[in-house]
Amino acid sequence: MKLGKRILSAMLLLTLAATGCSAQADGGESADTSSTAATASDPTAANTEQNDYYTFELSDNVNRTSVTYRNRYGIELAADLYTAKDLDENVKYPAIVIGPPYGGVKEQGPGVYANQLAQRGFVVLAFDPAFMGESGGEPRNVSSPDIFTENFSAGVDYLGTLDYVDREKIGAIGICGSGGFAISAAQADKRIKAVATASMYDISRGDRYGFGDTVDAEQFQQVLDELAEQRWEDVDNGYPEYNPSFPQEATETVPEGLDPISDEFYRYYGTSRGHHPNALGNFTTTSRMAMSNFSLLDHIDTISPRPILFIIGENAHSRYFSEDAYEAASEPKELYVVPDAEHIDLYDDVSKIPFDKIETFFKEALN
Repeated sequence: MKLGKRILSAMLLLTLAATGCSAQADGGESADTSSTAATASDPTAANTEQNDYYTFELSDNVNRTSVTYRNRYGIELAADLYTAKDLDENVKYPAIVIGPPYGGVKEQGPGVYANQLAQRGFVVLAFDPAFMGESGGEPRNVSSPDIFTENFSAGVDYLGTLDYVDREKIGAIGICGSGGFAISAAQADKRIKAVATASMYDISRGDRYGFGDTVDAEQFQQVLDELAEQRWEDVDNGYPEYNPSFPQEATETVPEGLDPISDEFYRYYGTSRGHHPNALGNFTTTSRMAMSNFSLLDHIDTISPRPILFIIGENAHSRYFSEDAYEAASEPKELYVVPDAEHIDLYDDVSKIPFDKIETFFKEALN
């Protein structure tokens, strides 16, 4: 049975690349793609404007402004700019660009971080990746390693146009999959003076070798055979196939029978805790071709002497991505473990996200 037609776990709905193989529910029956938000006939269905649909409360001390700008491919990106209400536009401030978890949008984790960091003296930009959310790019929900990396550099471009931002003091934060893209951007873009990641996923590694590096060479060749066949189908149909999605509306409970990792992702993306109609995990099936052919972290050692901060939860299933990246990186670097935290806690749990540590890291790095 073909890769794109199998019923996928909730984890796979969010990060097909990071699981590395086509998981299926009991019985391996064909998925009912009619329930997906981005169907073949209407791939932009999930790309609705939701300017008031945020998963957190904005601080009374913070201003949030919707902005747009173009990346080097000419794609218009949508973002939110967060600033302290007492910001003095005659002063030059340090700035940070923040990317969402893989498949996420600016109204989720990036906004949580930006809302906190704006109160601590930073100008912060939280963006929707190209092809996602309110950003441009067709077809919808394409995942591209180069363009997702470029999203960070485009954010630096925009921040550098603001009179009250110091161009020599711009950093980046990547949450989950964006952690790999932020590091990839910093490898080539020296304007990014410091990088922090939270619950990082290396999507390129996961896509090629599977979660936990469980996909061997023979299995991966089968994956490529299935993707090649799917790409021909996309050509013949005139539109891409999409992975099944999280439900368009949040559910009150998590479906029974999910494995622990799938259950964790559903608790964030499928329920009211983090659900957003623009973040349903339904990437195009053949996006995996490009991601598996790209190694995001190959040059991580060249970021030095600019510092890297890896933040992981003590109980995070994803911690091996950050631990291995930390070993490969050159000094200065730090691996910070948050006690009693799982992967998704670093998306939105302000009681566990170490904002004091993040503030200190960037103020010292961007000094």
